[in-house]
Amino acid sequence: MDNNLNDKKAEIFKALANPVRLDVIDQLLEGEKCVCEIQENLKKYQQAHISKSLQKLKSVGLIKDRRDGMNVYYSLRICCMSEFFGCLNKILKNEINDC
Repeated sequence: MDNNLNDKKAEIFKALANPVRLDVIDQLLEGEKCVCEIQENLKKYQQAHISKSLQKLKSVGLIKDRRDGMNVYYSLRICCMSEFFGCLNKILKNEINDC
């Protein structure tokens, strides 16, 4: 396998290896959200942690943003991420059959 591809995979998994970022992804699995909505839904984290998490997820290409006036909206950049996380949740809940 291409080492460069594995390096990119490792970078994505590093970005996901953080509870704040995973909570942000969970929010975005529901659809596009304004930063203010994300912060409101994730009150247990400081605003700075959420902002850094959004930037990290964007830098590895997992999410995208758009501006509308004074608001910034975030969404998943890759639609199949919901399938990926759905499968991962099944694995973690032991609800998946072996191949």
